[in-house]
Amino acid sequence: MAFLGLIFNALVWGLSWWPFRQFQSAGLHPLWATVCFYTLSWLVILVARRQAWRELLATPSLWVVMLAAGTTNTFFNWGVATGDVVRVVLLFYLMPLWAVLLARLLLGEHLTRLAVLRMVLALGGAAAVLGPAQGGLPLPASLPDWLGVLGGMAFALNNVMLRREAGRSPEARALAMFSGGVVVSALAAALMASQGLAPWPALASPVWLLPLAGMALLFFLSNLSLQYGAARLPANITAIVMLCEVPFAAISSLAWGGGTLGARTAVGGLCIVGAALLAALERRQG
Repeated sequence: MAFLGLIFNALVWGLSWWPFRQFQSAGLHPLWATVCFYTLSWLVILVARRQAWRELLATPSLWVVMLAAGTTNTFFNWGVATGDVVRVVLLFYLMPLWAVLLARLLLGEHLTRLAVLRMVLALGGAAAVLGPAQGGLPLPASLPDWLGVLGGMAFALNNVMLRREAGRSPEARALAMFSGGVVVSALAAALMASQGLAPWPALASPVWLLPLAGMALLFFLSNLSLQYGAARLPANITAIVMLCEVPFAAISSLAWGGGTLGARTAVGGLCIVGAALLAALERRQG
């Protein structure tokens, strides 16, 4: 059941690009959709674990977790809703590269040979994915590319900070993450809307409220499944199973017209996934 819970979470996230695009076509920007999807989870933990709110307010380091988690969801959801899903997901999973650097900076961890190897693999994979066909520097070429890269950085910061704050209650850490998903996305969406860069929240028809509520429930169940599985399986197994999100996203986007997969992207993707697998192996050895 723990394994299936993690698979379910990876499946929901791997396929999430499709409903985001459907809601966008109905008039709801991906950032506003993110707010709606996370509000249910946020309200449930807020009501069920009221003491977590006091702990969150009294712990500035958890505010960093809130900011990092919110930025992760804001950038990832926006990226997969508007760009090539395969590229965005692969660039997001450069996370092991940023985790090495942040762990060294924030936790004082030493660089191991495996850490250096996964950094090289991740950088090589990024160069292959981002390298222009006509030559030139391998830099993000579009807003979705940047959203994937920056979302992965925020995800790495989120994970490192969760390790640093392992002594805090699970409820307070979860509240920080869900609060980020609501607050950061809402602030970003409102700022963009005020500048005319994105529409204010609206749906083409009230009929869309039902699937919107359904997606909020699905995200809530996905988060419960992740917490259930991660609490019962070794951390390295959890990390490996979560990588199932990559093939779920790639296969669905190729089948439903959400992305493309050329030879360079495929090779780069293998390198990036290999770096993530090495990160799980290093965690097991530690």
